Amino acid sequence: MGKVPDLPPRRDHDRRGWLRGAPPPRWVRLLPLGLIVGVGVATLTSDEPLDIGFLLGAIPPLAVLSYGPLATAVLGGLVIAVLNIPAFQLDRPGNTDLLTMCFVSVLSVFVSYVRSHRDAQLDLERTVAEAAQRAVVPPLPERVGPVRCVGLYRAAQRGTLVGGDFFDVREGPHGVRAVMGDVQGHGLAAVATVASLLGAFREAALDQPDLESIAARLDRRLVVDSASSRYAELFATAVLLEFSRDARSVRMVSCGHPAPLLLRDGRAAEIELVAWTPLGLGLSDGGSPTGLTLPLEPGHSLFLASDGVSEARDVSGTFYPLTDRLATLADDDPAVLADRVWADLVRYCPAVDDDVTMLVLTPASPDAR
Repeated sequence: MGKVPDLPPRRDHDRRGWLRGAPPPRWVRLLPLGLIVGVGVATLTSDEPLDIGFLLGAIPPLAVLSYGPLATAVLGGLVIAVLNIPAFQLDRPGNTDLLTMCFVSVLSVFVSYVRSHRDAQLDLERTVAEAAQRAVVPPLPERVGPVRCVGLYRAAQRGTLVGGDFFDVREGPHGVRAVMGDVQGHGLAAVATVASLLGAFREAALDQPDLESIAARLDRRLVVDSASSRYAELFATAVLLEFSRDARSVRMVSCGHPAPLLLRDGRAAEIELVAWTPLGLGLSDGGSPTGLTLPLEPGHSLFLASDGVSEARDVSGTFYPLTDRLATLADDDPAVLADRVWADLVRYCPAVDDDVTMLVLTPASPDAR
């Protein structure tokens, strides 16, 4: 259940268009051959000679979009051959300049060679970048101790896997601890801060006795990072959770982040969790945040979301009604909830411009432990 479900393409966000670097669609690949066939059929079926040989001049440049140097050369040679077949009546002087066509074909082969090598380098760099980003925010396991987990992450910046949101679930000597947060800014500029906070959380989750101490450790991490940052001040909101060893209760601490929602009996309820100062603003010097302990029963789930969900707006400017929608989208299997909320969100909001993160945490039933 920890695997993020496959979703339909996100409008203008999840997938690059073919004009923005993605592989061209099938019709673009078929266009050069279709153009040759079209010109040939038109000239053969016409009673009068047609001066349409110039259309064949577009085939080598079109081939560059989809094919490598060898295929581009073959298509260029095919064009020249068609121009010299008498049956097509395209070889009359003045209709087509063969020398120009030869030059265009050779130039297209060179451009295709350069494009192919550039694309290979870009694919390698993209693979390395994705591996680095997945190392920062790795996929959640299906289960951490007595807690079942499913997460969904959609970065706002096109072509990235990690943005300004973060979450993690870790088991340690003090039980299962989880965090969800949102750092200042989004996109690649925020990745360094995300990596720093996650590293601090993973260490603190092992040796700090309570959530307040973990919050103080994260706050100190940001304060130290701010001293060497080009920004005047780094800050982040976060909510921390700690499940008891039997997952029958959970303790929560909020540092400026929206509280989790409790799902039970097909209903979604807001948890009245007092939000403390955001991380990075001197939390360790201003006292401790106020925590809340909540009992959990079989069938209960906690739904955590970043403000990219709750602050999404429709065309009229109305915020996405997360709590109301959860009640209708909830299912017996929590694994599908994040998927359903995401699909509903992109239908509701014409353009999701912020990082979107969701985390569903469900105590495993006693029989499954």
